[in-house]
Amino acid sequence: MPRRLINILIGTAIGLGLVGAFWYLAPGRDAGAPRTVAETTIKLGGPFELVRHDGVTVTEAAFRGKYMLIYFGFTYCPDVCPLELANMTRALEVLEAAGGDAEAVQPVFVSIDPERDTPEAMARYVSLFHPRMVGLTGSLEQVAAAARAYRVYYRKAVDEGGASEYLMDHSSIVFLMGPDGDYVTHFAPNTPADAMAEKLESVVG
Repeated sequence: MPRRLINILIGTAIGLGLVGAFWYLAPGRDAGAPRTVAETTIKLGGPFELVRHDGVTVTEAAFRGKYMLIYFGFTYCPDVCPLELANMTRALEVLEAAGGDAEAVQPVFVSIDPERDTPEAMARYVSLFHPRMVGLTGSLEQVAAAARAYRVYYRKAVDEGGASEYLMDHSSIVFLMGPDGDYVTHFAPNTPADAMAEKLESVVG
């Protein structure tokens, strides 16, 4: 198996493990007890300040009033990121075709590779997916703070080609946040677009 693929798989597994551990082992609760949305609303998401793909600095407040379908990745990602963004796009198309309120859902792509993902690069990249998709990047510190808020794992994986040739190991989870910024649910890697759309319809209407 190619080393790059191994790195991606390892990164995804670690990221999922972190989310799973956080989900089940929240302080002060029985790991075997049923989980509710209320118990997770303060655990994922939170304040951030990032740079939108048009160069404007925004905070989480810019998305209040809409559901936010958010994914963390990078534009140089060879397969996982474009697949997940395509699934998000297709899910919104299916939701709209079914008469659902797709306008209530804002698709968001956050870079975990700000050294290469400039606002200009993000603008070009998100234009390949949903027409309303917003790309967010920023400084290393801004991106790290946003990733911590969402419990997203990522790490630079330098390839044999040298420091300028690298991929990013990262968790691959699509989060759905409510209009108030609270966590609603998440979608595991490779969730079919139809299944995502069905869940969105049940939440958004």
